[in-house]
Amino acid sequence: MLTISELFFLFLGSLLMIKYLKVIWISRSLPPGPIPFPLIGNLWALKFKLHPQTLTQLSSLYGKIYTVWLGDDPLVVMNGWRAVKDGIVSHSEELSGRPVATFLKDLLGGGGILMSNGHVWKQQRRFGLMTLRNLGLGKRGLESRIQDEAQYMVESFRAQKGAPFEPFNIITATVSNVISAVVYGHRFSIDDAIYQELIKSNHGLLEGGGSAFSKLYDVFPWLMRHIPGPHKDAFAKMNYLRQYTAKEIQAHKENGTLEEPQDVIDYYLDQIEKSRAEADSTFHEENLISMAVDFFLAGTETTTTTLQWALLYMVAYPDIQQKVQEELDNVLDGSKLVCYEDRKRLPYTNAVIHEVQRYANIAAVGIPRTCVKEVNIHEYCLKKGTMVLANLDSVLFDPQYWKTPDQFNPNNFLDKDGNFAHSCSLLIGARVCVGEQLARYELFIFFTILMQSFRFHLPEGVTKVNTEYIYNLTLQPHPYQICAIPY
Repeated sequence: MLTISELFFLFLGSLLMIKYLKVIWISRSLPPGPIPFPLIGNLWALKFKLHPQTLTQLSSLYGKIYTVWLGDDPLVVMNGWRAVKDGIVSHSEELSGRPVATFLKDLLGGGGILMSNGHVWKQQRRFGLMTLRNLGLGKRGLESRIQDEAQYMVESFRAQKGAPFEPFNIITATVSNVISAVVYGHRFSIDDAIYQELIKSNHGLLEGGGSAFSKLYDVFPWLMRHIPGPHKDAFAKMNYLRQYTAKEIQAHKENGTLEEPQDVIDYYLDQIEKSRAEADSTFHEENLISMAVDFFLAGTETTTTTLQWALLYMVAYPDIQQKVQEELDNVLDGSKLVCYEDRKRLPYTNAVIHEVQRYANIAAVGIPRTCVKEVNIHEYCLKKGTMVLANLDSVLFDPQYWKTPDQFNPNNFLDKDGNFAHSCSLLIGARVCVGEQLARYELFIFFTILMQSFRFHLPEGVTKVNTEYIYNLTLQPHPYQICAIPY
């Protein structure tokens, strides 16, 4: 007769077998992929990370569309320009959901814009777009603010007096002050203790979200909630951001005038009042906190990291830096006021910025989506709730689409006559970032003013540029020093 412990292990083994057989059964209707293990699926083969190189290697074995298992959950991965276009662009609305992976759900909740779904997402996103326009996006007001911050950055670079320095802190302060003014209504000094903690929190979230611990959290949440690691640090950083935002909201309530809104918080508080009688309204303070944090995180990280890569590539490819500066000299004729509209007269500079975005590829695999309804992609029928991931790395380095995919080459964005040729660098669909246009303004104005003001080179004695990346949620350059010589 079996003992109680033997019965327990027999029962546990039977449950595991049933779950595993269920996985095998479900996989019959999905694109092919590596055989999953019980409990962990393909996480071992993925090294517990959705690394772009690993995803591309699997594509060579299983095709442009394949399936990997994150524990018991299937993830359909799309590789290459054509597959991604046919998926998230051609079926943009059907693939507009966000997965409720346990780690991100616990970390970010389901509010705001970034991780919300359905009615919440549509209402919050519409409000976010409208508010950015009201605050001057696409008009002189917000562009002027970016130009002012660009001058702060130039002065900070000039204060280094040509000596070697790490540009990270200066770039981060400049970029975060643009989005801080938009969201909170004020800028920070680079030495401000609160600012320093906000930036630390931002990077802590990236490190925690990109670690293997976050994937283990999705599979074993009941265990990982009690184990220390970078995932725990991420929750602490998120709590700090939310608590700071809650204090800002209280200050706006006490000191603000909703009749003359000045920032996102003002507009949102006004919207809460206007929507109180609406039964389906999603406007409340918890969603306001989530939206403000979404704006701050996304508005700081992507532009900061892209500008870091831009300066690194300029010292790595001095001939390209020289061509940019020659174009700026010829076209702008010494004018220090750079406008976004100038990009139309600066095709080479514009092409370099786009090539930085392509080659640095900071959001290499993007964020997974879910099918909000059943959808047919190629010969596969993906059911509602199926997770889908676009391997953007495979798009931006697709040899069938780019002239020189594995080289940093601005000609990827120029036609034979030297005119800027817009390309497929952003295959996003319905989930395109609300702040994309703001980021474009910032990248162009910041980069152009820096290139107009300085010549950048490596410190004396340094002969090699490290262009390898650090894998977090975004692909970041290793810390580096440069010299900025007034031009």
